[in-house]
Formats: sequence, structure tokens, C-alpha cells
Amino acid sequence: MEKTIRSEEEKKLLKNRLSRIGGQINGIIKMVDDDRYCNDLLIQLAAVSSAAKSLATVLVEKHLQNCVLNKLKTGKEEVVEEVIELFKRF
Repeated sequence: MEKTIRSEEEKKLLKNRLSRIGGQINGIIKMVDDDRYCNDLLIQLAAVSSAAKSLATVLVEKHLQNCVLNKLKTGKEEVVEEVIELFKRF
């Protein structure tokens, strides 16, 4: 399994965003328990989706700038196929 070494600052930023998303999810669970109106749930789900997409965009950028670039510099051109498969998921 490959690893990506991240600075403590980068880890902190990623974990903060993930914690915020987790908080939003917990809020939605409470909304379900409280029988909140469907529209309210959908608005919150859209916010979670947007937050997750934003985080994914940050990760893709970092991946391309660091991991992919480093592999290409060392002649590991198979990383291009990895990137193609990654973009198919989005």
C-alpha cells in the first residue's frame, strides 16, 4: 500500500474539514430524529455534498502537484493510468 507523507499542518487542515463534515452529518441525524421537514434535510445534505466535493478537489490538486509529479519525474508513467481512473470516479 502506498502512502502520502503530509505535513502536520496539512493533516490538521484535512482533519478539520473532515470533522466539520462529520458535524454536519451528526446534525442531519439529529434532524431525522427530530422529524425535521424533508426540505431542511435536503439542504443540509447538499451542504455536506458540497463540503465533500471541495475537500476532494483539494486532495486531487495536492495529489497531482506532489504524488503524480514525483512519480512522473522518476519515470513511473503508469501513474497516468491511475489519474485517468481517478477522474472517472468524479
